[in-house]
Amino acid sequence: MTKDTRKFGISDKRGRTMTSDDPYISGAGMKEPALCITCRALYQNKRWSLDPKTFDKLEASGEGHWVTCPACQKIAQGYAEGIVTLRGAYLWEHEEEIYNILKNEEAKAMAKNPLERIISMSREADELVIETTEEKLAEHLGRALHKAHQGELKVSWSEDHDVCRVTWERLN
Repeated sequence: MTKDTRKFGISDKRGRTMTSDDPYISGAGMKEPALCITCRALYQNKRWSLDPKTFDKLEASGEGHWVTCPACQKIAQGYAEGIVTLRGAYLWEHEEEIYNILKNEEAKAMAKNPLERIISMSREADELVIETTEEKLAEHLGRALHKAHQGELKVSWSEDHDVCRVTWERLN
C-alpha cells in the first residue's frame, strides 16, 4: 500500500494518524550523519540520539555534517510546544524536591529522545512556569509530578495538537 492509497490519510508506517507538524523537523529528513553543534546530539538512521562515542568518532573522522538540531533551534527561538504551570503553597514548601523530579524526568526523556527538553523554568508571581520543546514532555512532567505529589492536574491540548498546556496545583 503506498502513501497515497492509505485508508486514513496522512499516517506513519504503523497506520497512526499524524496529529502535529513540527515546523523545525523537515519531512524530507536531513543528510546523515548529522552532528548538533550545540548539544552534541547525533542524527543517524533517521533519528536523533545521544551517543558520545559515535559522535566523537564521526567528529574526528570528519564524516558528520554540522547542524543545529530542532530542539536547540526551539530553545534559541523560545518556541515552546508544551507549557506547564505549577502553583500552590505546597510547591514552594517542596521546591527543591519538585525541581529534582522535573530535571530527572527531563533526563529520562532525553535519553529516549534528545529533542525532548525543558526550554525554561521561571517563577512568575506565585507560579512556576516550565516551557518544553515537545508537547508530550509537558504532559509527562505534569503526570510525574501528580504521581509523586498528588494535587490537581489538568492537561489540555490545542485543537491542532501543536501545544499542550498542563496545570498542576496543590494548596497544602
